[in-house]
This record gives sequence, C-alpha cells and structure tokens, in this order.
Amino acid sequence: MSDAKAERAQADELPGGDVVRILLQQHAHIRDLFSNVRRTRGAERQQWFDELRATLAVHETAEEMILRPVAKRTAGAAEVAARNAEEKALSEALAELETMDVDSGAFTTRIGSFERAVIAHAEREEREEFPAVRAGCDRDQLRTMGYHLQSVLAMAPTHPHPKVAGSTTAQWMTGPFAALLDRVKDAVAAAGDRR
Repeated sequence: MSDAKAERAQADELPGGDVVRILLQQHAHIRDLFSNVRRTRGAERQQWFDELRATLAVHETAEEMILRPVAKRTAGAAEVAARNAEEKALSEALAELETMDVDSGAFTTRIGSFERAVIAHAEREEREEFPAVRAGCDRDQLRTMGYHLQSVLAMAPTHPHPKVAGSTTAQWMTGPFAALLDRVKDAVAAAGDRR
C-alpha cells in the first residue's frame, strides 16, 4: 500500500494541470483526512469527517464525469464498470457514516473498514485506470481533462448520493441540482454551528 507522501511524489513528476496529477494529489489529501479523523474526537473529529465526506463526494463525482468516459476508451468498459461499482458501494457506506455519531464505537469500526475500501479503490485506479488514461491521451488532452475536472470539483455535490453514484449520465443530469442542495445544507449547518 502506498502512502500520501508517495502519491504526492508521483503527482509531482507529472505536468501541472494534468488530470492524473490532480487526482493523485487528491488521493494523498484523502489519506491525510482519514488520518485526521482517526486521531481526533468530538467536534474536531466531526469537522475532519465533514471535510472528508465533502472531499470524497466531489472527488468521486468528478472522476465519474470527467475521467470515466475517457477511461472507457483507454482502459476498457470492464475497468470502468468495476471502478463505478466500487464508487457506488463507497457512496452508500459514506451515506451511512454521515448519519452516525462520530464518537461512537460503531463509527470508529465502520470508518476503519471504509478507509481500507477507499484506499484499495484508489490504488486500483492508480495501478489500472490512470496509466491507461495517460497512455491513451496526449499532454493537451490530459491538461484539458484536468481543467474540466477542476471545474466539476468546484460545483459537485458535497454529500454522497448513492442513487446516482457509478453513473456518468446520472451525475451529469442530477449533479448540479444535488450540488446546489448540498451547498445550501452545508451553509445552514455552518450557520447553526456559529450560534
């Protein structure tokens, strides 16, 4: 199993704006967020989990919308189907975690198995999907995909939506509306926390 430092080093070897570079950097950040959730308790743990949840939600949406259509051509339909199925299962697990008390023993147990599943999924992407996308696209295509990925990250839903996870078409059709609702929900929650 690689770690966040190795993923950052691998990302640093790629040109700026490259879609795979951006995704590797996000994988490293996700590992760091899991570490922060594990080492904290109470309100701080909730804040780290909220950041992890939002990061995972936007990351997976962006991959499904930008990376997967290209990966279908470069890595094959079976590869894409496998990664999308994993993301659907991860989205369902994340939605369950979101309803739990972060200081409960059940959450601690569940977040550990969830982390292992997320890391295994990311490593399969890094080993199987990313190299195929890089081999099947030129530098300009990879940079254009990176630009589009960054755009989707800025407007993607911040909560898991298992019903659309794993489907590029569903993400494009419902993603913007879901993102709007999620961001309103986040703003209301943040306003309540400031009182």
